[in-house]
Amino acid sequence: MKEQFIQKITTSYSPKGPFIQLGSGILNGEIVTEAKVNLALKMMNRHGLIAGATGTGKTRTLQLMAEQLSDAGVPVFMLDVKGDLSGLAQPGNTNDALIERGNAVGIPFQPAEFPIEIFSLSGKLGAPMRVTVEDFGPVLLARILDLNDTQAGVLSAIFKYADDTQLPIVDFQDLKKLLSYLSDGPGAEEIKDDYGKISTASANTILRKIVAIEQQGLAHIFGEKEFDIEDLFGKIDGKGVITLLNISDIQDQPLLFSTFLLSLLAQLFKNLPEVGDLDKPKLVFFFDEAHLLFNGASKAFLTQIEQIVRLIRSKGVGVFFCTQAATDIPESVLGQLGNRVQHALRAFTPNDADNLRKTVKTYPTSEFYEIDKVLTSLGTGQALITVLNDKGIPTEVVATHLVPARAIMGPCSPEKYQELIQNSEYRGKYQERVERETASEILEERQKVNEAKAEAEATKVAQEKAASKSSSSRSRRQTPLEAAKNQASRTLAREGAKLLGKIATGILNSIFKKR
Repeated sequence: MKEQFIQKITTSYSPKGPFIQLGSGILNGEIVTEAKVNLALKMMNRHGLIAGATGTGKTRTLQLMAEQLSDAGVPVFMLDVKGDLSGLAQPGNTNDALIERGNAVGIPFQPAEFPIEIFSLSGKLGAPMRVTVEDFGPVLLARILDLNDTQAGVLSAIFKYADDTQLPIVDFQDLKKLLSYLSDGPGAEEIKDDYGKISTASANTILRKIVAIEQQGLAHIFGEKEFDIEDLFGKIDGKGVITLLNISDIQDQPLLFSTFLLSLLAQLFKNLPEVGDLDKPKLVFFFDEAHLLFNGASKAFLTQIEQIVRLIRSKGVGVFFCTQAATDIPESVLGQLGNRVQHALRAFTPNDADNLRKTVKTYPTSEFYEIDKVLTSLGTGQALITVLNDKGIPTEVVATHLVPARAIMGPCSPEKYQELIQNSEYRGKYQERVERETASEILEERQKVNEAKAEAEATKVAQEKAASKSSSSRSRRQTPLEAAKNQASRTLAREGAKLLGKIATGILNSIFKKR
């Protein structure tokens, strides 16, 4: 059976082009050095999954893959959740265990260091990594603000209005100003017909959630200078640069950093040209703690993830999700992950047992293994693997003893860390924020102009009223001559009436006397 096993694994895992070495197959508990397990570089843009229980070696698998990709001249992006991947910048310390592991897989252990760049969302642990609100987009922003469908719709309308009227939304100040302007400000009537009315209740809820993010000190990730995705494609001495995003100081904000990573992927998808299938990917993006991305996600959010994962392969980018169980990934996304590295699973609880059964169903049957038993018996640094071969066909499932990482498996020294940060060209490029005229300033200027126009109009109306009143008052006032004439006229009228009365009385008296 051993010869048959070697033949089958060798046939399945011998790419024609460049590849990375994952390890050697395990059969009946024995490491079979001749059964090499490799992954073709040209298949890495078909994406992958690295899964397993805590402590089974997922992070080290990420590291060994990143090291070999760097050697092959492929840039890598990795989320550094605990801050322990900076050791990639220093050669590993040789010891008996590493020598033994290298010999077991037929690849002698040779310490090595790799070029890395360190970024940080807080700006405290590396060069700041920022994004503008408009590039982040309404769907992702609704996710981190935890908005319902109605509120998310309002946010989309605001973004559409800003795009149509060329109002740049760079930071939260711009968004708050727009929200106020369009909900209870001058813009409320302006958008009613084309974009719909924004209720005060929805506007207030969105505003409160923006303020909550600001109070947590996290609003600074939105702004300029925005991170340029071209900076992910660096190479030094032919090696691909490994870009680390250290989020160890904001681990308690998983929704924020996981959604931020997706925004980077969205920018890659939006800005990179179509390249088709390459001999090796332009970039491999490792998405650690991937389950945080999907927990409680809206339908619109999931749809965006599915679209990005499905189409970004044509841009030459491979995405590997790293999480505890395959069941953490929605089926629509999981179905697109052709390369699987499954570390040990534990079945301590009914939920664990259920996850194990579901995971087993995602693997083809094997004449060499009982998948459920293998998954619960794998040791640290071992994994059940199936990848896509040169023709895009899934390979034979194989339990694998993994190649050891060659750099330090942990954080580098504090001195080295500071050296990396201080000497980075990106520290100077991104350290200072850039301020320019954006939606907030444009709307404030517009408001000042409108207020000045209103004030001028009010002054004009007031002046016209005063002039009209003055003219009317003058027309009613008489000169002394006019008053004398009027008085004389009134006197003559009275005297004439008296005279006429006397004449009439005399005439009547004379008539009656004659009778």
